[in-house]
Amino acid sequence: MSLQAYTAAATRAETPRDLEYRLFGQVTRALVHASTVDATDIATRIDALDWNRRLWSVLANDCSDPGNVLGQSMRAQIISLSLFVNRHSSAVMRGEEGFQDLIDINRMMMQGLSGSQQAA
Repeated sequence: MSLQAYTAAATRAETPRDLEYRLFGQVTRALVHASTVDATDIATRIDALDWNRRLWSVLANDCSDPGNVLGQSMRAQIISLSLFVNRHSSAVMRGEEGFQDLIDINRMMMQGLSGSQQAA
């Protein structure tokens, strides 16, 4: 089977929630790895933090769209978490904080996405 056929099949079978869960898993693994490298490996650390920031930025941007179907309270909470992730990432880059809070937040999001899948 060609890579294109596999990709097309995976795209058809994957729901948006599945995609979000998978993306959170990939970003979280990058954060976990970055948390274990030497502090002098700035590129690895910043790449993971930037990827996580971009993920949360996209979520916040989507939640700010009036057409978003999530409830207003949930959208506000996601935007608030995005702001926290942004601030905390800057603190991690400055060496003032660690990665664990970011990892924990992402894992909680994954649990929520997973729980929603099971309930559906």
